[in-house]
Amino acid sequence: MPAATPKTTRATLATHAKKPMASKAQKPAKPVVAPGPALKQDAMNAARAKPIAPDVEKSAKKAKVVRDSFTMPEVDYGKLAELKSKCLAAGVSVKKSELLRIGLHMLEALPIARLKAALATLESVKTGRKAVEKAAKTGKLAKVH
Repeated sequence: MPAATPKTTRATLATHAKKPMASKAQKPAKPVVAPGPALKQDAMNAARAKPIAPDVEKSAKKAKVVRDSFTMPEVDYGKLAELKSKCLAAGVSVKKSELLRIGLHMLEALPIARLKAALATLESVKTGRKAVEKAAKTGKLAKVH
């Protein structure tokens, strides 16, 4: 059976001398010197200085993302899948939204005459949703007898 240890009480703690705690190595204090006029002028000039690359700061902020929906023919929608598979075969993972954004940037670079010609070749598509889809979303389906 192990030997019993004496019970520690507040009275015994107060009578025992406290051991000095190990502290981190203290660095010598740096002498405090008042800044001269040259240092103050440099600090003021640095505060007034314009950023070297203002475009970098603007691009660091994230652009606001807008969610939208649109209608397109199944053939064109299938082309998105084909383009995605081509990119995957080339070792690049791409999303549909990224493909559409790339297309917008490429169309923006076209001269207006070529853009008009491309628009003339597009099939006209009725915009909006079918009445059944709209009713299903709102939960107001008409009863069918």
